[in-house]
Amino acid sequence: MRKLFVLLITVSINLLSEAQSAKSVNFELGGPGLASFNFDTRFGPKEDGIGGRIGIGGFSLRADGDNVTVLFIPIGVNYLIGKDQRNYFELGAGVTPVIASSSFDSDNFSTTFGHVLFGYRMQPKDGGFTFRAFVSPVFGEFGFIPYFGGVSFGYKFGSGKEKK
Repeated sequence: MRKLFVLLITVSINLLSEAQSAKSVNFELGGPGLASFNFDTRFGPKEDGIGGRIGIGGFSLRADGDNVTVLFIPIGVNYLIGKDQRNYFELGAGVTPVIASSSFDSDNFSTTFGHVLFGYRMQPKDGGFTFRAFVSPVFGEFGFIPYFGGVSFGYKFGSGKEKK
């Protein structure tokens, strides 16, 4: 788990160093990471279009002398559609690996579920506060949950500097 966290941080720093695509970080409540910190980037120099995200989230519970830790790693691609370079309609899809461990039982549990995303994103062109609200149906071995969603608050770094 520690190696995965180090890899996530290394990839995030590397992606932040590329000055040509819009990048942001956010804290998300709900959605595929349940409660997660996320990194989002555009795959091109434009503020809209195709991009991706990766995050890490989870929780820890203590019950009857047992510590249970659950880790979520939401990974996805998204597409932003907008005309004013601030307000966007967001479409996305991805997978979320889930890893659970218990101090009482030596067996770890892991699974993966899929998700789609339909939402609103407020993201200023020149950087600053970001906000997202979305519906994100999830599906997996457990079935299909159509009414799942969330919100996120974050920060966008500088300008994406579109090429002409």
